[in-house]
Amino acid sequence: MSAPELQPDLIEDSPPWRLRLVVVLILLVAGVTLYITNFWLTDRFTETTRNRAELRLALYSGNVISELQRNSVVPLLLAQDPSLIGALNSGDFSQSSQRLISFRDEIGAASLIMLDASGRVVAATDRSLIGSQYRATPYFIDALRANDTVFSVVELETGAKEFTYSRRITSDREAIGVIVVEVDLRKFESSWAGIADAVLVTDSEGTIILSTEPRWRGHTIENALAAKSAPSAIARALQATTDWSLTMPDAYILGEAVMRSDGRIPFQGWRIVSFTTYSSVRERVNGVLALEIMGFALLLALAFYFMSRKAQSRSRLFQRESAELRILNQRLQREIASRVEAEKNLLVAEQTLAQSSKLAALGEMSAAVSHELNQPLAAMKTYLAGARLLLQRKRPDEALSSFQRIDDLIDRMGAITRQLKSYARKGGEAFEPLDVREAVSSALAMMEPQLKSRRVAISRTMPAIPVMVVADRLRLEQVFINLFRNAIDATKHAADPQIQLILSAGDSATLSVRDNGHGIADLDSLFEPFYTTKQAGDGVGLGLAISSGIVNDFGGRLTARNAPEGGAVFEVRLPILADSVQAAE
Repeated sequence: MSAPELQPDLIEDSPPWRLRLVVVLILLVAGVTLYITNFWLTDRFTETTRNRAELRLALYSGNVISELQRNSVVPLLLAQDPSLIGALNSGDFSQSSQRLISFRDEIGAASLIMLDASGRVVAATDRSLIGSQYRATPYFIDALRANDTVFSVVELETGAKEFTYSRRITSDREAIGVIVVEVDLRKFESSWAGIADAVLVTDSEGTIILSTEPRWRGHTIENALAAKSAPSAIARALQATTDWSLTMPDAYILGEAVMRSDGRIPFQGWRIVSFTTYSSVRERVNGVLALEIMGFALLLALAFYFMSRKAQSRSRLFQRESAELRILNQRLQREIASRVEAEKNLLVAEQTLAQSSKLAALGEMSAAVSHELNQPLAAMKTYLAGARLLLQRKRPDEALSSFQRIDDLIDRMGAITRQLKSYARKGGEAFEPLDVREAVSSALAMMEPQLKSRRVAISRTMPAIPVMVVADRLRLEQVFINLFRNAIDATKHAADPQIQLILSAGDSATLSVRDNGHGIADLDSLFEPFYTTKQAGDGVGLGLAISSGIVNDFGGRLTARNAPEGGAVFEVRLPILADSVQAAE
């Protein structure tokens, strides 16, 4: 719609002085209002955010104290257990480890260890530790010297901290051993990492012992914050310009201004500290400022409209603009109404989804057990057929090898069921340093029957040196088997099925699984439970959802994408051990 032609004499007339005065006053009032509103809301929202952070710190402190207190009474109870005392007196520890395992399952501790008077491990929930010597460890020495339960913090080779309660076991007033209970405080780091704040715990000397940032452990707070260079003066000036705020931040993390909140943990002088970003404060303030700017903009439009009514030649133009503004306002009102209705529908959908999630939890767990046992069962069937054929051909020695593999698969199935049971109870996890290359080789050995039957070409590219990570070996192999099985299924209709495995070590350990199949149609829904593109009976859609959860538990990430030349690429990224990174360099 074109504007009407105006008379030349009216176009040349300047706006009335009253219009100019009103415009200046509105702009002046708008500037002062925005300035005052910005600082008032910034202070108010900052204080609200800080109060919430302090409330979270109190909750976190209570969780830590609760975990410590719950485990502190365990050594006293175990030190008085007649069966453990009898085992130490008689030297028969055949049932001691099993008894400690049953105690651990009931108590929920990370691990239990029983040492004899010489510091040798005679029973443990982790049987691989039996026979190890811990005579020089602080918790053994302090427990022998003290009459009560002793709390110790030991730094591991990985840089992480091990928290233990230990107590002397006596018989006839003589020390015959020590019981050690490991407290799993690192699980709080995983739960804290799920929020936007950076949270850490320091001991009485100011050294960081727990942190959502692994590189901060073992340092003081000042040294940890100084590990990354602070932003330059130009960067801070640009940030201050965009923030409209003179509030000085407490610190900078990765160049972003944060506020610091401190709390006290009533245990041996420990303190808890969190760093919260100002992004939420800025978003809320900017939202209010945007509404004020919109209000002043509308006020200016109305001022122009009413003050220009004396000019007859311009009245038609302002009338059209007013009509268009009303139309836009109506559209905005309709859009607001539709969005309000959509929010109501979303709330109903969320409530329905929450109820459905509760009803589906049991079915999802049973489906997970079935899904994870299918692969060992298929391999057992193949090995049984091979053993039957070898026995028919009078080759019993080779048949015994197949039976041994079947026995290993049965052990693996038992480990999978125990793992799912402990995972459902949120118990401790058997994390250990391991070589990713060995896990890949073990997973490929498990998939050997399917690879031979399908004749899939496997190409592996791996470093010559170990690629070490900290993870649960069984669960990591479970992730690799799921990825290999999906790659084999994806190449079912390929003329020349190929799978490429590329393992690299840099800042993180990365395993890429690439196939030449049909690719991924819906990347957004790929990792959702029960999402599958397979035919009925071929899968339930839990493999990738379970694998993604396992990798997240390890501190890593599982991603997927479509390759430009066709096929799908899955990448598993895991935090690498520092020693492994130096060796690679």
